[in-house]
Amino acid sequence: MMKSLFTGTVLGVALAVSQVTLAADFTLRFGHLANERDIWHLAAERFKEEVETRSEGRIEVRIYPNEQLGSEMDVINSIQLGTADMTITGESLQNWAPKAAMMAAPYAFRDAEHLHRVVESEVGAEIEAQITERADLVPLAWFERGSRELTSNRPIRHPDDLDGIRLRVPNVPLFVDTWQALGARPTPMAFSEVFTSLQQNTIQAQENPLSLIESASFYEVQDYLNLTGHVRSWIYVVIGRNQLERMPEELQQVVFDAAEVMQAYQAGLFEEDQVRLEQLLRERGMEFIEVDTAAFAEKALPAVESVLNEEQRALFEAIQNL
Repeated sequence: MMKSLFTGTVLGVALAVSQVTLAADFTLRFGHLANERDIWHLAAERFKEEVETRSEGRIEVRIYPNEQLGSEMDVINSIQLGTADMTITGESLQNWAPKAAMMAAPYAFRDAEHLHRVVESEVGAEIEAQITERADLVPLAWFERGSRELTSNRPIRHPDDLDGIRLRVPNVPLFVDTWQALGARPTPMAFSEVFTSLQQNTIQAQENPLSLIESASFYEVQDYLNLTGHVRSWIYVVIGRNQLERMPEELQQVVFDAAEVMQAYQAGLFEEDQVRLEQLLRERGMEFIEVDTAAFAEKALPAVESVLNEEQRALFEAIQNL
């Protein structure tokens, strides 16, 4: 009897030691708003795979999609409190770092190539530095977002074609002022109300990236997709500065290297997804309309610049000159 008790104790201790040995030294809780099919989530999974492999299990990454850790702002606050570690976030960062407003300023970027050049330039570095300094968040990687386009039930080729059209916009002063300057009647509204409002003709148009136009089925209530490209933007994958710095340097490097792989992986998925979305929306019956983007930009820019503070305006001008 004593022998079996002793044997059981030894086995129990051995199992406990084994579990301790297998436990990670660090756990990164990575919360974001996208669902499991979204390319952001697929990129996060690639990051997890790279980190855990490269660190030989010393770092574990736990991913929480679908706002399981709360909204974007909730997760940022949790990271700052130390109850979460990573998230995917964009222009919301301007609540701490005003320069982050450039991440979604209307007509800041001429095309995708210009956006890439800016993000990788000293301007991008300046934005990242302010995010780290003021929000205690370290940008690890950046993802391009699909440009915001205007949908409507009449073709819009020139700002004059807006002619008082009732247009849903997010409750963002910069967006409201921009569309007002362009001649529309911008109406701030929750995204959840947009489909029904279009259906009932409470509003006549809305603006969003292709991904949201498709997922919200706006093709059922809108005929035209006008290629205004009025907002080109990017988002960051960020980690808490304290969480990163508590790791030894070799593991910090693992995180940075894995983030570089994640960024390249997401970029490839993004290009494929944009092609898929355009094809799908055409198949659903939407007509794509080429617009006079120069005329839109010329009419919108005074309104955009008037909303920006001095620091933001200087950065906006620097972007235009790159």
